[in-house]
Amino acid sequence: MFLSDYLDYTLKKLKANTANILTLTNLSLGGFSVLTTLKEQLHISLLLIFLAAFVDRFDGAVARKLNIESELGKQLDSMSDIISFGVAPALLIYQSLLHEFGAPGAFFTILYIGCGAFRLARFNITENNGYFSGLPITAAGVLLTLSYLTIHYFPPQFFIFLMITLSFLMVGTFKLKKI
Repeated sequence: MFLSDYLDYTLKKLKANTANILTLTNLSLGGFSVLTTLKEQLHISLLLIFLAAFVDRFDGAVARKLNIESELGKQLDSMSDIISFGVAPALLIYQSLLHEFGAPGAFFTILYIGCGAFRLARFNITENNGYFSGLPITAAGVLLTLSYLTIHYFPPQFFIFLMITLSFLMVGTFKLKKI
């Protein structure tokens, strides 16, 4: 009887935290991406960011499906997203190319991260009603990460332009329908 009650309790707790486990997986993949970038294993970092995006696609859907949405989950998701789609992609592009620009490269890297954080904070305090306000940081992070695959085909200045453009798109007030 005791074992059955404990198992039942454990399964209920696991179900209640399934979405948060996925969110923490996203965060972990983003964190590992940062660490691999610092070790100059840039291709692995790229892969980890894409895996984080894949996991991020499901945490909200799982929360809604299991009816376990929470304010904690929403905040945790934003904290994970700033690492996985803000810091990790920005650091990947900085380490691979923008560090050659010195202070301007560092400035635009930090600008991208700051705009991503601002966008997430605004998202957390506003009513969405089926629309995003500005480009979601996940989309910006995936686009910035994808651009890494083109560093041999575009001049270095293109990546500063891309980072500035994505930064402004994230803090823009235009509406995008959620898919």
